[in-house]
Amino acid sequence: MIPPLRWNDDARRVELLDQTRLPMDEVWVDIDTVEQMAEAIRSLRVRGAPAIGIAAGYGVVLSVRSEVENPQAVALAACDRLSATRPTAVNLFYALRRMRSVVDEHPEADREALFHLLLEEAQAIEREDRAAGKQLGEHGLTLLQDGMTVMTHCHAGGVATSGYGTALAPLVLGTERGLSLRAVVDETRPLMQGSRITAWELQRAGIPATLITDSMAGHVMQQGQVDAIIVGADRIAANGDVANKIGTYALAVLAGAHQIPFYVAAPLSTVDFETLRGEDIEIEERDAEEVRHGFGRQTAPDDVAIYNPAFDVTPARFITAIITERGIVKPPFGPALRTLADERTTSAPDAAL
Repeated sequence: MIPPLRWNDDARRVELLDQTRLPMDEVWVDIDTVEQMAEAIRSLRVRGAPAIGIAAGYGVVLSVRSEVENPQAVALAACDRLSATRPTAVNLFYALRRMRSVVDEHPEADREALFHLLLEEAQAIEREDRAAGKQLGEHGLTLLQDGMTVMTHCHAGGVATSGYGTALAPLVLGTERGLSLRAVVDETRPLMQGSRITAWELQRAGIPATLITDSMAGHVMQQGQVDAIIVGADRIAANGDVANKIGTYALAVLAGAHQIPFYVAAPLSTVDFETLRGEDIEIEERDAEEVRHGFGRQTAPDDVAIYNPAFDVTPARFITAIITERGIVKPPFGPALRTLADERTTSAPDAAL
């Protein structure tokens, strides 16, 4: 799987895969400043909750890559700048809290020393996410059987994380081990992350995939062509409500109507215990032009009102299980998620709760 970015140690910069150019062009862009990283996050050049967090960590590093008068103040200002890019994905704020802690713990460090301390932390965030993705895939694979077809929505593969992905991780691992697994991929309008990125990644991984428009999902389920649904998450509330790409809620309701298991795959860093319920999650609204000119040409009248939320919230009652790197969590989600989070810093074995 292709990572979303890579650190160039010689040039002291980030090389970032421009996801807006996929699937036709694999273009890597140089990111030298925190402003360039903020623009990349906001414009979706880098997207996917874990990848956004990783990118933000490196963005803080870039803020002190060259001489500045007060590196601690500059790094904290970079955290503020990056935190304003996208409001829903909690991994962004998780990564920035870690970078702030590095600054707070080293108030006397000179610029070069702080640069290396921040770089170590950003690389640790990336490394931990990669390990979590593979372990999450291991747990998710226990829910699948040879010959299954899995529906997925939006994109939660390698370039949305740092390696195996989240929702795609069980499919990738299973295929690597010789299982015959297939995927049904929603286009995920209006920005087409499913058709542009998920289908592209699955092809590269050798996983047979069938692309459908979002409105076909219910019909495909009705026809018995789906055995399970696995989606990622941008934020999980303490009670197990899940914010994910717009259209996820509708899939969960349809899955329940057709008695198809609906799984959410996400690292524990995506769980926001300070947000008690899904209705408390701030939902990002994006530019109407993404809908009005969604296919490279105008497809709606100039003056029509457009509502363009980037995410929706799926209540916990529609979710069969949440797959994390520490285990598979089943309802009631709140206590089980808290238990896994509390165990994360111990040597307790992975578990299915």
